[in-house]
Amino acid sequence: MNIALLGYGKMGQIIESLATQAGHQIVFKSTSNKSEGDLHLADVAIEFSTPEAAPNNLKRCFEAQIPVVCGTTAWLDHWDEIIAHCTAQQGALLYASNFSIGVQIFFEMQRHLSQIMCRQKAYKISIQESHHTQKKDAPSGTAITLAEITLDTSNYNKWVLGEAQNEDELPIQAIREPNIPGTHKVFYQSAIDQITIEHKAHSREGFASGALLAAQWLIGKTGIYSMKDVLHLSDNKHP
Repeated sequence: MNIALLGYGKMGQIIESLATQAGHQIVFKSTSNKSEGDLHLADVAIEFSTPEAAPNNLKRCFEAQIPVVCGTTAWLDHWDEIIAHCTAQQGALLYASNFSIGVQIFFEMQRHLSQIMCRQKAYKISIQESHHTQKKDAPSGTAITLAEITLDTSNYNKWVLGEAQNEDELPIQAIREPNIPGTHKVFYQSAIDQITIEHKAHSREGFASGALLAAQWLIGKTGIYSMKDVLHLSDNKHP
C-alpha cells in the first residue's frame, strides 16, 4: 500500500521503517515545517502529529478522499467537528488512543473487571500511567480511555488528574521519567487487599505495527472506526 505519514517524529519514523520492511511505499511525509512527496498518491494516511495539527490534518485527508488512521491524542475537544466533516466528505477515520494490540486487550480486561468490581463497594479504583519525559500530554490518551471505560462501567462520575477530592472522582496519576515507552496500571484497593492489572510496553514497535494493521484494514472503507473494529472486539461508540 502507498502510505502518507502526517507527523514524522519517533512514531512516524518507526512506522516508516516497519512499512518499508513489509514492502509498502511511503509516498508523502509531513511535519509542521515541511513536507515531501504527493499526498494524493496515498492509499491511506497515518497521522501521528501534535494535538494542534491533528484536526487540520484529518480534514485535509477527508477532502482528498484518503482514509486516515489517527493516533494523536489530546485533540478530542474537536471530535464532533471532525466527525461531522468526515461524514460530509464521505471519508474514513480510524482513531485510537493506543494502537497496541495488547493495550486493546487490556481495555477489554478493564471493562470486564470494572463491571464486576463496581458491586464491591469496599474497593476504590485508581489509574497510574508512566511515560518518557518527551510526552507532551498528561494524562495519556490511553489512561483517559481506561478512565472512560471505568466511568461507563462503575459508579464514578468523572476522572481527575492527581488526588481525588470526592467519592465519585476517579484519580489518575501521571509519571514522567526517561526511557519509558508506556506503562499503565489499574488498582482496585481495599483495606484488606489489592488487585492490580498492568500493561507495560517494551518499545514503540507495538504501537507502529498496530497502526499499520489498522491502515491495511481501513483502505476502501468509509465511516468512523476504532481498533475494536479491526480486532473484532466488543462494540464501543466513543474513542
